[in-house]
Amino acid sequence: MQASQVAKSAPSNCAVVLVNLGTPDAPTAPALRRYLAQFLGDPRVVEIPRAAWLPILHGIILRTRPARSAAKYASIWMKEGSPLAVWTARQAVMLRGWLGEAGLRTVQVVHAMRYGNPALAAQLQSLQDQGVDRMLLLPLYPQYSSTTTASVVDEVYAWLARKRRMPELRFVNSYHDHPAYIKALAETVRKHWSQQGGPADRLVMSFHGIPARNVALGDPYADECRTTARLLAEELGLPDEQYQLTFQSRFGKAKWLEPYTEPTLVDMARRGIGRVDVMCPGFTSDCLETLEEINQEAREAFLHAGGKEFRYIPCLNDNHAWISALSTIAQEHLGGWTGR
Repeated sequence: MQASQVAKSAPSNCAVVLVNLGTPDAPTAPALRRYLAQFLGDPRVVEIPRAAWLPILHGIILRTRPARSAAKYASIWMKEGSPLAVWTARQAVMLRGWLGEAGLRTVQVVHAMRYGNPALAAQLQSLQDQGVDRMLLLPLYPQYSSTTTASVVDEVYAWLARKRRMPELRFVNSYHDHPAYIKALAETVRKHWSQQGGPADRLVMSFHGIPARNVALGDPYADECRTTARLLAEELGLPDEQYQLTFQSRFGKAKWLEPYTEPTLVDMARRGIGRVDVMCPGFTSDCLETLEEINQEAREAFLHAGGKEFRYIPCLNDNHAWISALSTIAQEHLGGWTGR
């Protein structure tokens, strides 16, 4: 038997960990309070000095916001649970199948959440308890930001700080311009167009925003979003005037990345742009920010301002082209770990 065959058939000590942002366990105020305390308590997410921020968070925000947020979650909750949790779990199961088809049948694939459950540290510990000592961390954030990807790294190293025996680790920082990711996005748009009878007047690409100050301090997120939008437009053959990049989910009074999504849509409606296709390329799973903020709130604002047709394009979710892209990205970063 060849050495390569031995390596390929031997039990694997490798795992891929898909990491998403997180979600509350239920659409209730207590569940939202727990989730928001962890999420908004992360210094990577809110870069306000702790002495100033924590009294605001615990004294005001966590007393008022959970009930409002719970009602929003209730409006998009699926029978199986939170959409983000449902889609992320499916992606992990499907990715393991895709890797198996590629000959990597013994590579484990699990999913974890940076905030909420299944907790990232718990998943890493479970893998180590099973003898896995090579872990590829693949955040489900195509565009790198210190508020997301770097926070995952922080949490992993916080777990490592309590370890005497450490596994080998690799991180996928970004894949905003990966051809397979761009093609998966393009496939979702083309499928939508084929179902709707062609493109609308504009394709709006709405990315999650971050404070403008973060970018001024060196965060590459804005540039990576713009690159994704440009490459997707090129893949779809769209000229500049037929698509618009925007940023959503502003929190607080500070200046965030512009242009803001909802005001842009309102302005389009008032200028006579009657039909829009709206997608969220930076979200790999549909969630509160896409289903409620965009497909409910932004839709209502656009139509109220005089728009005629608002057509939402679902996220990548369990699209086969997306799982294939995840498989390609994972295999590129697993090189040398699997006997291949």
